[in-house]
Amino acid sequence: MRWTSIVAIYFLFWVLSAFCVMSIGIRTHDEAGVDRIPGQADSAPANFRPRTIALRATVLAAVLFGLFYANYVEGWIGPDDFNYFGTPPGIDGKE
Repeated sequence: MRWTSIVAIYFLFWVLSAFCVMSIGIRTHDEAGVDRIPGQADSAPANFRPRTIALRATVLAAVLFGLFYANYVEGWIGPDDFNYFGTPPGIDGKE
């Protein structure tokens, strides 16, 4: 696998992980007991910490990419494992 593919796939795992961990530990102003700023949405977070989210996303993406790369090298799960309906007629030369 090329290093550019590794970076691109890791980036995709990182974005997916960021969306998954973004809501962990976030509380609204009403839940935290903090006064809201006038004009602020009711659902706005009171304790948004982007560094914590980035760190959690980085760790989760590294674990997921490690599993992906191990599967790529070892071939545990391949495209043939998802072929539930068999080969379509005409592809392998048989009708």
